[in-house]
Amino acid sequence: MEPSHKDAETAAAAAAAVAAADRGASSSSGVVVQVREKKGPLRAAIPYMPFPVAVICLFLNTFVPGLGTFVSAFTVLCGARTDLPDRHVCCVFWLNIAAALIQILTAIVMVGWIMSIFWGMDMVILASYKEQGIPQQL
Repeated sequence: MEPSHKDAETAAAAAAAVAAADRGASSSSGVVVQVREKKGPLRAAIPYMPFPVAVICLFLNTFVPGLGTFVSAFTVLCGARTDLPDRHVCCVFWLNIAAALIQILTAIVMVGWIMSIFWGMDMVILASYKEQGIPQQL
């Protein structure tokens, strides 16, 4: 059985990658690869809160969709940082309120409830980054 055209392309790409790796291994300079997540404005508006507050918001979002997100909006007014440094605090506050309203209004069809739980998990993840001293821009 003869290899197909796609198999030949895959094999050629693999051979090129191995050759490039061999060339890179022989040189003394290292290669730095940086991965950066592109966030939308609603996702970037999630504040970096203290860990206990983030856990409370996750708990609230789990049982009352949007309530934890609503509470987290007020942490922005209290000085919590976000990934939107170029936007005014009031704008970030209203983005969080909008996310809470989306979660509340779409909870009827389960979408908002699931979104609310994931939003709370993101809050806890961002809070753990803050506690560990990991920079905001990964």
